Amino acid sequence: MTRHLITAGLLGAALALPATAPQAQTNMPFALDWRFEGPSAPYFLAIDNGHFTAEGLSVEVSPGQGSLDAIPKVATGAYPVGFADFSSLVRFIDQNPEAPVTGVMVLYDKPAFAIVGRRSQGVEVPSDLEGRTLGAPPPDGAWAQFPIFAAAQGLDVDSITIEPVGFPTREPMLAEGQVDAVTGFSFTSYLNTVRLGVDPEDISVMLMADYGVAHYGNVIIVNTDFAEANPDAVTGFLRAVANGLRDTVADPEAGVAAIAERNPALDSTLELERLEIALRDNILTDWVMENGLGNIDAERMALSLEQIGMVYDFQQPADAARYFTDAYLPTDGSLSMQ
Repeated sequence: MTRHLITAGLLGAALALPATAPQAQTNMPFALDWRFEGPSAPYFLAIDNGHFTAEGLSVEVSPGQGSLDAIPKVATGAYPVGFADFSSLVRFIDQNPEAPVTGVMVLYDKPAFAIVGRRSQGVEVPSDLEGRTLGAPPPDGAWAQFPIFAAAQGLDVDSITIEPVGFPTREPMLAEGQVDAVTGFSFTSYLNTVRLGVDPEDISVMLMADYGVAHYGNVIIVNTDFAEANPDAVTGFLRAVANGLRDTVADPEAGVAAIAERNPALDSTLELERLEIALRDNILTDWVMENGLGNIDAERMALSLEQIGMVYDFQQPADAARYFTDAYLPTDGSLSMQ
């Protein structure tokens, strides 16, 4: 994969200081989980609209290669901050209890884990999976949550035919009717299936979070050694991201345009739809609109850890405080999405 490096344009001195005494900027390279797609717009608007600069930060954004990619980068100190799937973070910390990494801000209040089906093949609600064929790539993050989803919905798993599929063949098999539904990320599998010519009205998207899976989605993670030495920088980073998200909500097209400036080959129409789906389904949930961006609900977290224990054997006692802290979240009202 070609490595892109997007750099915030920082001009140096703060206005209050003389030109001969420029204000030092804190360097905070940021590791994404995946390619530069629509949902990454808030970071680029935070760069282009000067939110990182206002916090005294020099930020570079690098793409990743999957939900696990950023975690070791941050844990080793190669990057002070990153973006990663929260359930994957829990497992990593359990297996590496001394690793200096933790979650500090929830971006995807609902993860994108989903079952995507064809209504014309009888799949619209979870119980419809019984007696039908589900395509699932074995390494898929959504497939890893399927036992939790099935248990929450009381499904007769033995009645469901599980067809192992590859990532490249998942949506083509759904479009061709070779499987009745697939596991995947909601916006990815939905948009891929539409692009293959399937009528959007024929596609059902069941977010696992709407059917009993309590997990959080992607979170901003931080190297705890860096955070302890630079607490104000971490809080400033989170505030700038919140402001970038607010800008994205106000003008999603501008957010996609900010990505396209760095990637002229971007399909802006597709990425705008991907962004709007992520904002609607994963980021601006009812809980976030009521409580603000970034934090967790203790009862939901406890249930999520219990559910992770259904499909994963913890090596250490599960401790929510080890996986997430709200100590660096801004308290000035900037997290409100109202």
